[in-house]
Amino acid sequence: MEELLKKRRTLQETMNFMAALSAGIEPILGRGANSMTMSAGRNLGRKFSENAAHTDDLLVAIDEVRKVLEANNCLWGFEPFKPEGQTEFVTLNDKGNSQVLLVFRDCMIRQALFRFGHPQQGSLCNMMYGFFAGALETIMGKKTTLEIGHAGENACLKVLTVEA
Repeated sequence: MEELLKKRRTLQETMNFMAALSAGIEPILGRGANSMTMSAGRNLGRKFSENAAHTDDLLVAIDEVRKVLEANNCLWGFEPFKPEGQTEFVTLNDKGNSQVLLVFRDCMIRQALFRFGHPQQGSLCNMMYGFFAGALETIMGKKTTLEIGHAGENACLKVLTVEA
């Protein structure tokens, strides 16, 4: 357990640095900061998942992303979410694309942003969206997006969309 805590502290220190970096580039680059970090995250997600198992099942793919993160010492708590009245985790939107809601509870990025005093939904969050999308695109072979449904202090709700 002590080894895990040591790794987590190291990761948290790195994330604090990333939050500071994010706070510095956003005023300089403007909206370009989001594109840059999204692209960097997507490339990292693709690289980390290049040896992952491939699947067409979205829930299996989400579990594979979790395995990829764990294999790379990334501690990131998330799970699929089904609102009351919804019968399945995976739904189809009006374009026929698969969607699933994901709750991120133990988010290293959110914690770093709060510690640094930087707002959510900026370039560092976009890097996370890019990572998740890049990993899923590699695993499923389909274009993927992850968008904010709600950004909160204790958890964030994201909408994961995979094109048909």
